[in-house]
Amino acid sequence: MTIDPLSKTISQELQGAGKYLAFWLAKEEFAVPVGRVREIIPVQEITPVPQAPFYVLGVINLRGKVVPVMDLRLRLGVAREAADARACIVVMQPDPLRGRSPIGVVVDGVSEVLQIQPSDLEDTAALTNGWMQLGYVNQIAKSKGKVKLLLEIDRVLAPAAELATESEPAAA
Repeated sequence: MTIDPLSKTISQELQGAGKYLAFWLAKEEFAVPVGRVREIIPVQEITPVPQAPFYVLGVINLRGKVVPVMDLRLRLGVAREAADARACIVVMQPDPLRGRSPIGVVVDGVSEVLQIQPSDLEDTAALTNGWMQLGYVNQIAKSKGKVKLLLEIDRVLAPAAELATESEPAAA
């Protein structure tokens, strides 16, 4: 039996082992599975969209495709600072099973691609304040003497209305 590459990537994500792209927001280092990263591009002109959520900066034209762009600092509640030359847009693929389009996220800089083993991971169940309560970070990786916060990228990229629906109790 052969396993298609998408199934293999999803399987690796669920097991917590694999390659992750690490990037900076302020002084914190976050990471997402490499399989969810489509590309990394320089920050470019972003066209604002009226009545978009506060964390959505607008849209860009990426080789003929319109891609929404969000400020990951605003989405996670991290203090906003002026962007420097290392800032970039990481174009990510949300939940591939739901067929969503790619979304760009502005980060302060990309640091590395790293291999994380299951033994390097800790759950965030004991850390229940701030954005961890929202489920944006589900694990913390220990790598090279530092910690990296592993983002639950599907929740981060999900529209706010969808997250509100998920948190409502089911009707009886």
